Amino acid sequence: MQKSAGGEFDAVVETTIESLEGEEFGVLCDIDVQQTLEKKLNEDFRRYRILGACNPALAHRSLQEEIELGALLPCNVIVYEDNDGGVTVSAVDPEQLVGIADNSALDSVAEEVHERFERVLDAVEAAARD
Repeated sequence: MQKSAGGEFDAVVETTIESLEGEEFGVLCDIDVQQTLEKKLNEDFRRYRILGACNPALAHRSLQEEIELGALLPCNVIVYEDNDGGVTVSAVDPEQLVGIADNSALDSVAEEVHERFERVLDAVEAAARD
C-alpha cells in the first residue's frame, strides 16, 4: 500500500501523522532512519522515517483474538524520499500481516485497518495536490 506525494518531506510527514490521527491511530514511535544511520554508522542516507502507528481499540480487539499478534504491532507506515526527489508514503498491508497468524477471527480487524490506511494514503496524496 503506497502513494506518491509531492511537496516537502517534513510537510508530508506531518500530513501523514495528522491523517493517521484522523483515523484514530497514534504514532507510538517515530524513527528517523537517516539520522540513525548518520549517528551509528556515519553514513549518508535519504530522508526516511518509520512511523509506528496503533489504533488502541483495534489492537485490543486483535490481541483478544490472538495474543501473539503483539509481535506484529505497531503497524508501520514509512515516509521516504524517492530517487527522483519525490516523497512516497507506504503502509504495511494488515491483511497480509494478519495472514501470518492464520486466525480468521482477525480478518474483520485487518480489513478495517486496511480501509483506514487506504484513507490515510488517499488524504496524503490529496494534500500533496493542493
